[in-house]
Amino acid sequence: MRVCLAAAASLLLAAPLAAQDKEKICRDVENSPMTVGTWATYNWTGGQTAGSTMRVAVVGKEPHQGTTYYWYEVIIDDPKRPKSKMIMQMLVPGLGVQAGNVRAIVTKSGDQPAMRLPEQMVRMMAGNRGANVAAEIARSCHEMDVVGWEQLTVPAGSFRALHLRHARNGMDVWIKPDLNFALVKTVMKDGGTMVLAGQGAGAKSSITETPREMTGLPGAPPPH
Repeated sequence: MRVCLAAAASLLLAAPLAAQDKEKICRDVENSPMTVGTWATYNWTGGQTAGSTMRVAVVGKEPHQGTTYYWYEVIIDDPKRPKSKMIMQMLVPGLGVQAGNVRAIVTKSGDQPAMRLPEQMVRMMAGNRGANVAAEIARSCHEMDVVGWEQLTVPAGSFRALHLRHARNGMDVWIKPDLNFALVKTVMKDGGTMVLAGQGAGAKSSITETPREMTGLPGAPPPH
C-alpha cells in the first residue's frame, strides 16, 4: 500500500515540477547571453525542407546608444540546390523576445551580392518570426505544454532535454538551456524534423564582402 501511495504521489508531483522546470528553462533561454563565436548546426529530414541544413551563430557585436547589439547569423542551405543558399544576419540585443528588436539586416542569396536592407524592410522582416527557428522557440517557450524530461540522441550527442509541445501549431521541441541556442530537436506539424548536428565556438561572418545598400522595396515602382 505504501509503495502504491508513493507511486501515486510521485505522479501527482511530476507535472508541477516539470512545469516549474519549464518556466525556469524558458527564462534561461530568453536571457541566454550572446557570445561572439558560438554556433550550432542542425539537419532537416522530412517535410518541405528535407535534406537542408541550418546554422545559427553569433558573428560580431557593436554598441548602440549604450546597448550592445549582436550580429546573429542564420544560414539555410540545401546541398541539392547550391544556388538557393540563404544567409541572413540580424543585429539584435539578444535571443528570445529581444530578437524582435532588430536594428539592421543583411542578406545574401546564392551567389548574389550581399545587401543591407532599408529601415522600412527591417521593420517588416522583424515581424516574420518564422525566419528564425531558434528565436521563435525562445519567444514561444512559455506558451508550450510540458511533455516531460526525456533522454534523446542526435548527431551532436546524447542529451537529457525538456520536451515541450505547442498546442496551437502542433510543434514539438526538446530544449536544454546550457547548450548554444538551447535547441536539441524540433518536429514540425508537416513531419519535418530538425536535430542538432554540432556546436562550438570560433564562428565568423559568412559574408566577407561589403554589403550593398538596398534602395527602396522589392516590387516598388522606380522613382521618377
